[in-house]
Amino acid sequence: MKMTEAPAKVAKLDNENNKEDGMGDNEHQDLVEQIDSIQGQIDGLNEQASEEILQVEQKYNNLRKPFFGKRADLIKKIPKFWVTVFVNHPQISALLDEEDEEALHYLQSVEVEEFEDIKSGYRIRFHFSDNPYFENDLICKEFMLSENGEQTCKSTNIRWKENMDLTTRQAETATKAGQKRQHEEPESFFSWFNDQSEVGTDEVGELIKDEIWPNPLQFFLGGGNDTEEGEEDDENVVLIEDEDDDDDDDDDEEPDEGDFEGEDDDEEFDDEEGDEDEDGAEEEEGNE
Repeated sequence: MKMTEAPAKVAKLDNENNKEDGMGDNEHQDLVEQIDSIQGQIDGLNEQASEEILQVEQKYNNLRKPFFGKRADLIKKIPKFWVTVFVNHPQISALLDEEDEEALHYLQSVEVEEFEDIKSGYRIRFHFSDNPYFENDLICKEFMLSENGEQTCKSTNIRWKENMDLTTRQAETATKAGQKRQHEEPESFFSWFNDQSEVGTDEVGELIKDEIWPNPLQFFLGGGNDTEEGEEDDENVVLIEDEDDDDDDDDDEEPDEGDFEGEDDDEEFDDEEGDEDEDGAEEEEGNE
């Protein structure tokens, strides 16, 4: 929907309102037009600022590229890095079922590339190793603006292996023992590649571009999954526990309570014996 253009001049207000304010028509109209003129200058500066901000973004996008490359090389050395990132992201993890996670174990790298003209769009590349689900080693989804300013997208056609299409497979799930199995078609993260909607912003694409891509390490470590109150969502965070540390903690805690209880019992017992000896000595003196 196109917005109607603003009139070239500000319309004059009713004469009655001007008289109530104690201001003449000409004076009032002159002030309004001066404000409108200044507002036009402010709008011009805002447009200029937007253009310069885009130029700065383009400059620093180019400066970031070699660092993104170095980061990608290091990430490839960590097993299951990207599947851990997606599982630890609160919104993305909600789109993943068990089979999606299994397929994402073969995800080797993710790349986000903004177009030279940042306003025109971006693309996301997913690089996979050989896997039992599909033939592609590269799956890409690209977002761009149409002539009327609406976002459009296109993506790689996934060449699924026989009976391995996660977007159409019907899963059998048992409800309770003794009841019939029911068939239902589950949602899959990979269905996102089939979504060619041209209306609105792609939420998943924006999450990957704006939250995951700038710093995936925070999600790999679980730090990007805090709730609004600052508490971690333990259900979605992947934790790596050190068994040796747990054993050491148990060893340190076990003897403390027993030692202290034993010492207290001995002290109480000694105090009782001392009291009895004193009472006995007093009785002997009285008899003498």
